[in-house]
Amino acid sequence: MPQFAPGQTLLIDADDTLWENNVYFERAIAAFISYLNHHEYSPAEVRQTLNEVEREIILAHGYGLPSFTRSLVTCFERLSTEPMDEEKHQRVIGFANSIAEQEIELLPHVKETLSDLATRHRLILMTKGDHAEQADKVRRSGLATLFSTIEIVAEKDPSAYRAVLERHQLSPRTSWMIGNSPKSDINPALAAGLHAVFLFHKDTWILEHATLSTAPEGQHLIELEGFRKLSVIF
Repeated sequence: MPQFAPGQTLLIDADDTLWENNVYFERAIAAFISYLNHHEYSPAEVRQTLNEVEREIILAHGYGLPSFTRSLVTCFERLSTEPMDEEKHQRVIGFANSIAEQEIELLPHVKETLSDLATRHRLILMTKGDHAEQADKVRRSGLATLFSTIEIVAEKDPSAYRAVLERHQLSPRTSWMIGNSPKSDINPALAAGLHAVFLFHKDTWILEHATLSTAPEGQHLIELEGFRKLSVIF
């Protein structure tokens, strides 16, 4: 029997929780680093620079493929020993464009587990990023009808979670955030008073890494490996 009674509200992350995402960015980054082929900096040092550039670009322009593309171009310009001509510019842009061409690859047991959970609980998809980009992923995933609401926010911070609770008149005592990112899914949701389920994903984006917070008194933090195990909990 599930541990928690029917009628919970489950806010569920999308990228790397419902479908693969970051693995495609990692492949593009590996190709970019190989193309740059820097003789002064190691691949690890190039990656560190790219991480720093991504943080800067996200603060100024938000998440999404346009920001990732801008990050690759900026990183190349900072580290390349030669000017970026049009040919090099198109090659770098091509690494980012390869991500947009990927089909949506659902993670194991996602669709059947969502279908099962939807019979007992209210499901809300909550993702962050560029609105049009994320909405297109949701549409292509074929999962939209399993959710009562789709929430696409610019950033997942405690205020964003509180706004969703207020907008849908949800009680934090019966509301959960489920996702793979300590930084965006778990820690801010706990700070906003929700319960949380951390779903480990080996390819979680490095900028989403963080130490998991401890659940405050009266709140739950559950760690699971595998989406299917949600049906055992809920």
